[in-house]
Amino acid sequence: MGHMTRQVNRRPYDATKRQASSHETRNRILATARTAIIERGYRGATVAQIAAGAGVNVDTVYELVGRKPLILRELIERAISGADEVIAAKDRGYVKAIQAEPDPNMKLSIYAQALCSIQGRLAPLYLALRDASKTEPEAHEVWQEISDRRASNMRKLARDLSGTGRLREGVTISEAADILWATNSSELYVLFTVDRRWSARRYERWLADAWRRLLLRDM
Repeated sequence: MGHMTRQVNRRPYDATKRQASSHETRNRILATARTAIIERGYRGATVAQIAAGAGVNVDTVYELVGRKPLILRELIERAISGADEVIAAKDRGYVKAIQAEPDPNMKLSIYAQALCSIQGRLAPLYLALRDASKTEPEAHEVWQEISDRRASNMRKLARDLSGTGRLREGVTISEAADILWATNSSELYVLFTVDRRWSARRYERWLADAWRRLLLRDM
């Protein structure tokens, strides 16, 4: 009697499903981390607490996101991008709209509107990173990286404004970039909208008007 070949049915490996599950878990970790950092501060929010809140173990947090400075950097990048993924500055909708708009007044209005929307998500996280950077070397590296990139992006915007021929006499591209960098900060946003209780809409109008007065000459 011959030997019968036994067929073993194997379930195909579903990489797409596994990837989707990892993405969902990563988003849950980051959402938990955001709440923890805002409520307890950078130092008070431990990776163990974040893991427990997300229903995973600590190793999963490190595997899918990374150490705490990297968690905070990812949260900040998402807050700036306004999405569940990091979007490069050049690919953001408001940046493209600013570049396409010929009127420098409108460029500044578009940016003020976008910035206020961003700061509503970003400010608590950015200030947490700033505070942590004073004593945590890894957090300081992330803070410096984001701060330097923000300065670089403001230089690009200043060049864009200069290209319209409407920068005020005596205002250089470098000075315009520094003014934009200082006034688009989370610190200033919080001073007005939290400490002085301005609405985001009021702050947006004031900011666009301040930029016009500081940077642009009259026609």
